[in-house]
Amino acid sequence: MTNDLNFTKMNGAGNDFIVVDNREGVIGAEGRSERFVRWCERRVGIGADGVLLVEPPLGAGADFRMRYYNADGGEADMCGNGARCIARFANLIGAAGGDMAFETEAGLLRARVLENQDVILDMSDPHSLRRGVALGLEGAAKADYLNTGVPHAVVFVPDVGAIAALDFARLGREVRNHSSFSPAGANANFATRLADGRLAMRTYERGVEGETLACGTGACAVGIVAHLHGIAASPVTIVTSGGPELKIHFDAPDHGVDGGEEGSGDYRNVRLEGEARIVYEGVLSEAGAHRPIATPAARA
Repeated sequence: MTNDLNFTKMNGAGNDFIVVDNREGVIGAEGRSERFVRWCERRVGIGADGVLLVEPPLGAGADFRMRYYNADGGEADMCGNGARCIARFANLIGAAGGDMAFETEAGLLRARVLENQDVILDMSDPHSLRRGVALGLEGAAKADYLNTGVPHAVVFVPDVGAIAALDFARLGREVRNHSSFSPAGANANFATRLADGRLAMRTYERGVEGETLACGTGACAVGIVAHLHGIAASPVTIVTSGGPELKIHFDAPDHGVDGGEEGSGDYRNVRLEGEARIVYEGVLSEAGAHRPIATPAARA
């Protein structure tokens, strides 16, 4: 790696990321995780939920390869809001057109950058649905489990007051590490239906090990589970903790849902739509200091 590295800070509905064009291999494999932990640390680093890298594709049919690392330095298979951000970034740097396909550890994904600079992402099909998993926790007696690229547990609570009053750090950590989801664990999502039909959600995220302001794959899980419970239909609008909305589209089964340990739920064509904003561009020194550069207004 050179002494100075260009990066872009991006925000997807409250999830924030450090995004780097790594097609030339400026960031090598050695020491990558430790470096990313420093970058993501708030107050003393840039601060982010994770790091996104654009890298050359491994096979045919893809414009680029997405690598995603959580704030703890661990590589994750997928991040929905991160994938939307990297799609817009790849389009801006000329790595992909407005319609693109890119590789992730969760499979090949497709995305489209919309005229308003929002991004709609075609997600992989959900799988491993388990309904009504007994947790036995105060505030989370049971949860529905679904993998929408990464594993998620979804707990519905009665109303907005209940979701705001949760002892979130404790309960989120307990659900995330519950033995029912071992060994990988699961992101813990708490959701409720609003009076106008939208859903509100909060997420305790693996790898960050705390609450994030949004979670794209979690929003997809919440939208599908809400449909399973008969309280929402596609497209589902979800209000994130950070305030921005995400819209979840899907084709629902027209017959009994395939549950069980290996069930897919029979949901197809899941799509995640929302904003992918550029916050600023900067230069990062190897020591970890960064110098922000004003982002051109056209990219805001």
